[in-house]
Amino acid sequence: MITKEILANVRRIEIRTRRIVNEMTAGAYHSVFKGRGVEFAEVREYLPGDDIRTIDWNVTARMGAPFIKKFQEERDLTVFLMVDISASGDFGRQRSRNNMAAEIAAVLSFSAIRNKDHVGLMLFSDKEELHLPPKRGKRHVMRLVRELLAHERQAKGSNIKMALDKLMKTAKHKTVTFLISDLMCENFEDSLSIAARKHDIIVLHLMDPIEKKLPSGLSGHLLLEDAETNRFSFFNSGSRKEKTALEERAQKLIEHNKTVCKKAGVDLIQIETGEDYVKPLMNFFKKRGAK
Repeated sequence: MITKEILANVRRIEIRTRRIVNEMTAGAYHSVFKGRGVEFAEVREYLPGDDIRTIDWNVTARMGAPFIKKFQEERDLTVFLMVDISASGDFGRQRSRNNMAAEIAAVLSFSAIRNKDHVGLMLFSDKEELHLPPKRGKRHVMRLVRELLAHERQAKGSNIKMALDKLMKTAKHKTVTFLISDLMCENFEDSLSIAARKHDIIVLHLMDPIEKKLPSGLSGHLLLEDAETNRFSFFNSGSRKEKTALEERAQKLIEHNKTVCKKAGVDLIQIETGEDYVKPLMNFFKKRGAK
């Protein structure tokens, strides 16, 4: 349900992200994400040094002099946002992952329309919960942001494989796809590799600092609940052995996801919920734009 509070939050996000969008669309965004290829622009007379492979032989025959085809970059770009809204994303010591994911998706959406690109959205848990086909225009993006904030999750789990398979079935042309998730999911490696052959995929891995290193000062036994499965487990925070094992398991998962993305040939941006997400995003655009 779209309430006055949600509409106010949409407006707040638009205002808050305006500066970020201006910085991203000042050149970095365009240089990183180019169109699908080139399209025909016009013909002109051949000049010494022109590539003879571009000669238009039909026009040359009619005019009695050599003419070449000129091309320009095709800017009909589609940006697609795949946002994981599973229950584990509600976690966050300072800010929940789902809250940050919504704002990052909004920034990317506003950047896309500033660049006159199409932008679409998929919200997913362990099923596809919402699909907005790519369109241009501010009205469309404002609806997209409203859905990001207002959608009520229907399932708790996460299925990245399903989401990527849906992308392959529904996206007819190449897209620049941002997969925003905590990556707490298994068996999506093959689907990621297959999707990356057709689409330009950037994975945004959102994590909370507490998942990498437990805060000092914890003591006693803690009851931990898995938000997606509702399973409980006990953890002795005073045990150095258990604490080390938990942190090592978290680091192993981080390294595993790095390996998965590298093997699939996709870019990976790691963002912590306690930090400003602008810096890792801008670093990515600058680094990739320099290639």
